[in-house]
Amino acid sequence: MMKKTLLLASAACLFSFGANAMDLSAEMKPYVGLDYAYSHGDIKKDAGIKKDYNSGIINAGVKMGDYAGLEAFFQQSGERKAHHSELGKVKSEFYAYGLDAYGYMPMGCEKKFNLLGSLGLANYNMKVKVPGGNHDKQKVGYRVGIGASYDLTENWSARIMGRYSYIGAHDIKSLQEVTAGVRYTF
Repeated sequence: MMKKTLLLASAACLFSFGANAMDLSAEMKPYVGLDYAYSHGDIKKDAGIKKDYNSGIINAGVKMGDYAGLEAFFQQSGERKAHHSELGKVKSEFYAYGLDAYGYMPMGCEKKFNLLGSLGLANYNMKVKVPGGNHDKQKVGYRVGIGASYDLTENWSARIMGRYSYIGAHDIKSLQEVTAGVRYTF
């Protein structure tokens, strides 16, 4: 009798664990998004490149429950032209890709408004074109950000973030960014 009771209790535990696992997967909400970013760089004066860039960002992520998420992104800036006293005409642009962990703090009764915090790593590649040739500088840096999001509907949300990215490269030390965009949650 004891063995049957133990077997039934074990089966009940397994089924309840499986039900909890289904609940956890139901709380994982994948999404995709598009952002505009304005970036201002801490750039060495004699580098001869512009400090301000406009860029587009595509991202895909997953929100895990109400308080956490992960997001992968790719960012591409537009090309900027400048004139350097020694080098002549200089063109520069950058791209970046990486992964950010997000923390969410739902606000209000309906929990449509969220305060956000992020921490992540990214690979930054700065491309500089000068009359004598091209230079690619690649560096891994870390990123921290704060922001807010608002759920427009069940699937659509809007987000704005302020972010500091430490790159630590010779010509570009860091980027300060403001991003704004939309997300579609599946």
